[in-house]
Parts: sequence; C-alpha cells; structure tokens
Amino acid sequence: MATEPSSAPPHPVAPALAASSPARPATPSRIELPTAAPPLHLDYVGSGPPTYDAEPTALPPADPDELDDLVADTVLDGAHYGACSLRAVSVRGDSARYRGEPRRDSLLTARFGSGEQALILVAMATGARATPGAHRAAAEACHWIGRAVGRSHARLSEDIRAARRGDLKSGLHRLTDRSLGKLRAGAAEQGIDPEEYAATLRCLLLPADPECRTRVFFGVGAGGLFRLRDGEWHDIEPSVGDIAGEPVVGFGSLPHETPEGDRLTMDLGIPTPPSPYEPAPEPPREPFRFRASVARPGDTLLMCTGGLAEPLRGEPELCKYLTGRWSGPTPPGLAAFLADTQTRVKGYADDRTAAAVWEA
Repeated sequence: MATEPSSAPPHPVAPALAASSPARPATPSRIELPTAAPPLHLDYVGSGPPTYDAEPTALPPADPDELDDLVADTVLDGAHYGACSLRAVSVRGDSARYRGEPRRDSLLTARFGSGEQALILVAMATGARATPGAHRAAAEACHWIGRAVGRSHARLSEDIRAARRGDLKSGLHRLTDRSLGKLRAGAAEQGIDPEEYAATLRCLLLPADPECRTRVFFGVGAGGLFRLRDGEWHDIEPSVGDIAGEPVVGFGSLPHETPEGDRLTMDLGIPTPPSPYEPAPEPPREPFRFRASVARPGDTLLMCTGGLAEPLRGEPELCKYLTGRWSGPTPPGLAAFLADTQTRVKGYADDRTAAAVWEA
C-alpha cells in the first residue's frame, strides 16, 4: 500500500484469544471506557495533519461511451435486523482523490430472504494496485460472491442457526474459490495477466433471526477484523497459523462436487490441457480465512479493508478515538459513521471500506 511517511510507532490492536487456544500474553494496554460524553468529531489523529486535503480534489476521467464504469467517491449504507444494527461505508482514499483515480474498493450490502429466515451479506473487495481495471475487478468480486451466497442463502442460514461450523467453512470456501476463479477467467478472456485483474475479498454473514447471534466472517486477502468489547479493541483476524481452511489454489480450482451434488473424489491421473476458462493448477495464493463467533450484547464488530485496518493497527490514537465514539448504547447514524471512518492519520491515504455491527 502506498503510504505517506509516518513517524507514529507501530501499536498493534490487542489480540483476542479463542477459548480453545492456549493463553498468550497480551501486549497492548487496555483502553478504558470513557466516562464523559463521546468526543466531538476530529479531522485527524496522530502526530500531525496528513499531507493531502480532507475533501476530494479531482474526479476520475470519464468515457462518454462507458459511463456505467464510473465509481462514486463514497457509498454509505445501513440497516437493523434481529439483534444487530449495521453501518457500512466505502470512501475513496486521500491519495486517489488528489490524483483523480477511481476508488479501488467496492462494497456490497444485500438481504436474501425475508423475516427471521433472512440472511444479510456484506462483501467488500479491493482491486490490485496500479492496474487500470482495479475498480472493475473489485466490483465483480463482490457481485460474484453476492450471487453465490444469494443462491445458497437458505442452506447457509440453516447452517448458521444450527452451528454447523464445518459445513459453513467448506461451503463458503468453495463459493469463494469459484467466485475469485471467475475473475481469473475474465482476465484470460481480456488477454491480460490474472494478477492485473484480481481482488481481495472479505465478507460478513448476519442472520436476521434475533435469537441467533452467530456472526460469520470469510474471505481472501489483506484487511482487518476487529471487535470492540468492554471498551477494549481486539484484533480477531484469523492469523496464518489459525486459518480454518486450505489455501485457495489459483482462485480457480475445480469444484468439489457437480451441480447435481455428486462429489468429485476420483483422480484418474489424466493430464488436463490448460484452458482460459479454468486455469491450470498453480502454487497456493492467499489462504482462505474463516471465523464464526457468537456476539455478546454491547459488542461492536468491525470488518474493513487494508485502508482502515492498517491505521487501526498502527496508530493507537485512532483506536482510542473510535472507542469513545462507538462505545455508547446506540450505534451512530449514517452521517456520524461516515465521519468517524474518515478520521485521517498521517501516513495512510488508501481507500477505506468498513462495515460495523452493533449488538443490542
């Protein structure tokens, strides 16, 4: 990630310890709940003001025949279902605003089904840096996983409520693998290097059933997953050693079963010629990440792309500020959430996409 030089020392967010994991020493200090009213909005925190202006400067270039390709500077959404309130935002970074580049981050929020059987999906993706189609790749990644989850939402909702963790992990791994594989197929059709038409992908599944507090995270690539509990931030991103799931091979590996449900377990040893629509196996790329956890009343769960995850891990003042803003009994409104997530830190100028879930 291209960043401005920063004098702020690294300060990792406190790691959360799984109940089944051996105890590990907690390195960061505890952030106490504020006793006064939440602080007023700040433009920036840290050692000094960022280099770039706080407001957009230049628009991306437009093609009159490709106006559907334009990407808005900011997308904002929210909802309330079951026991949780959702706020989601995607904002063009200061660097892209200054240079007139499109937002490389993409955000999708969708509800599948109705009533207590509904399932809410939040998907966010970041396109590869310094590639002309990065914003398109990110949008396609979100749309592909949205279609896949939407078509399987009834089964996924049932598995979440029944706590079938193994089925969820394998099923979501397969959907993610297929969705990102379509990006590689698209790159082959365009005659470009697959690395130039790729994206990270991070998703949350939230059941609308108020009796179910299971929150499911899955995805591939960099970013962050954090939880604010009792006034203290925990970094609950699955680490490389704790990842539940095999690496996603080439983002385009063969499915584990046929559309009719027959599992593919036989290897006849017959070599398959390369195909632009199903790339030949490659060395493992980014591993598949998965976490299913049960929320407590008062928790705030935050999923974000690297543009917000990195300053959260690197600037303790941002953690402290958001603790004061987000520890109240009610979630912020859409405008307040947008302002909070735009709080700038010198040295960090990438797009920011975030989804936060407040537990009633």
